[in-house]
Amino acid sequence: MVWTLLHSRLHQCLQQRFPQLRASRILVAVSGGQDSLCLLHLLNDLTKQWQWHLAVAHCDHRWPTDEGIADHVQRLAQGYKLPYFQRDAQNLPQTEAAARHWRYQALTAIAIEEHFPVVATGHTQSDRAETLLFNLVRGSGSDGLQAMNWVRDLAESHSGKTPIKLIRPLLEISRQETGDFCQQEKLSVWEDVLNEKLTYRRNRIRGELIPYLQKHFNPQVEQNLAQTVELLTAEVAYLEQISEEFYQTLVQSDQKSLDRRRLSQQPLALQRRIIRQFLQNCQSKTANFAQIEQVVNLINAPNRSQTSSLPKQGIVRVEGNFLRYLTVD
Repeated sequence: MVWTLLHSRLHQCLQQRFPQLRASRILVAVSGGQDSLCLLHLLNDLTKQWQWHLAVAHCDHRWPTDEGIADHVQRLAQGYKLPYFQRDAQNLPQTEAAARHWRYQALTAIAIEEHFPVVATGHTQSDRAETLLFNLVRGSGSDGLQAMNWVRDLAESHSGKTPIKLIRPLLEISRQETGDFCQQEKLSVWEDVLNEKLTYRRNRIRGELIPYLQKHFNPQVEQNLAQTVELLTAEVAYLEQISEEFYQTLVQSDQKSLDRRRLSQQPLALQRRIIRQFLQNCQSKTANFAQIEQVVNLINAPNRSQTSSLPKQGIVRVEGNFLRYLTVD
């Protein structure tokens, strides 16, 4: 094994962010592309130091363009002498959202069935930057803009004691770097023709928008956007903690009423977060911006003022010093 700069960077990243992974069972999601192959190769090289038990998981969409990929990934796993697990989709729509949702379900099912508490994916700094831009043009708030974190819970483990974690160890490494590494190590990358299909919005961001920004604005745009996500992640976590603390002091015992006098004393950013949590607890569905703003406007409104209908025929009405959630028949 040749120890490269990427080996060092990943090793340091794991020591800093995932020290608890030592001696873990890790299921590596491998699509056959350069990012997941880079991750698999690096993790395999670091196995002796970290005492891991690795396995390869592949999710086959069963689309015509995917023919041969599963066999290719299985051969790669055999070459590394690693266990191989595969899930095949049934009549999966050819959309980004459907494919992503199904892959996470499939990976979770394999992890539960085969007792892997950790799933690792090859998402990179480039993916993080693209996701920020994708969510920005959709009109997402700060919560949406800080998506694609280093770690997230997938589901309860087989024992039910600890959740299965999905980790993204390559978020400080760019797609250019994973491609260079695969060439250097002579890894057999499967070129997915769908990555060139510009009808997929993420592909258009990747193939047109990012290069345009790099050429005309900043060659380091991917790194800078990824750093913005890192900053937003910390700020959102702080705001969520503070708003949860305030929410518990404002919500009444019936869980359907908020003290609007005390709510009015909080900054607008906290008001919105508290109201979003209030609505979600009342109607088990995340409220959109317009719905939240309707309730914000009631904080200082006259008595008996109310919102227009919310999802599931609910309204929020001003009743004295309180904002009450009411179900409308």
